[in-house]
Amino acid sequence: MTSLVLTVALATVIGVSLGMLGGGGSILAVPLLIYVAGLPAKEAIATSLLVVGATSAVAVIPHLHAGRVRWRTGLIFGAAGMTGAYTGGRLAEYIPAGILLTTFAVMMLATAAAMIRGRRGAEDKPVPHELPIFRVVIDGVTVGLVTGLVGAGGGFLVVPALALLGGLPVPVAVGTSLVVIAMKSFAGFAGYLHTVTLHWGLAATVTVAAVAGSLIGAKLAGRIPADTLRKSFGWFVVVMGIFILAQQLPTQWRTSPALWAVTAATAVAAAAAIAVRRRQHHNEPAASSAHPGPRPSSTPAPPTTRSR
Repeated sequence: MTSLVLTVALATVIGVSLGMLGGGGSILAVPLLIYVAGLPAKEAIATSLLVVGATSAVAVIPHLHAGRVRWRTGLIFGAAGMTGAYTGGRLAEYIPAGILLTTFAVMMLATAAAMIRGRRGAEDKPVPHELPIFRVVIDGVTVGLVTGLVGAGGGFLVVPALALLGGLPVPVAVGTSLVVIAMKSFAGFAGYLHTVTLHWGLAATVTVAAVAGSLIGAKLAGRIPADTLRKSFGWFVVVMGIFILAQQLPTQWRTSPALWAVTAATAVAAAAAIAVRRRQHHNEPAASSAHPGPRPSSTPAPPTTRSR
């Protein structure tokens, strides 16, 4: 009973993340279903695809009313992603669960690094009238393949892709990404239906909780600074990714104090490097504004002589 209550509570948090940030659902859903609900890895991945797909489909409605959805971009990216997601779901049958989880954890860490680093300048770029369709299709298939293989809806991959390739402002990319995530997640789920048996009661309970959270998240979108949310969530994803990687290690490695000391030192060093880099980036505009041009020379110019 306690695990069910915790599962429902965390599923609501997943929905809030999807509604507010346009991503993060599967990054939390897969560990939740494995380590809290106790599902096997492949069943958890398949269930997460159902939960994230249904939640994204509902969460897109408030963004649509606010004018933050570009259907053409979303449908093109989503259609390409569905192909990759279905293929990934079928290929997952032949890949051991340990490899899937390790791949998922590595993807979590890479995604977290992108979130913490942030996406600078995307909001100021003009929206193009035509999209580079070929690149959108290639990226859609690639992100979709990841979705089907490891159960990740790819929101934190889709949003940067939409902002960079489609030139969409980040708030619009968030709303549009929900269309893409819903399409890819349902396609990946269809691929898994041939290989796993689902716990439909648990899946329905988690989905209802996540949908409720997504509506809350959509209302909160724009009220909390996006950079603050991305950085905080990014560090949380780092912790989750390290935890999942640790679960895949041999027992003697997992319980080694030296390994955890090295991991902690690496994390601290990475955090310090990111902080220093961001501080230097913020100081550059101040330095340029303080010295907008070359300083005048303190040496007086030689007198000019008139020609007779």
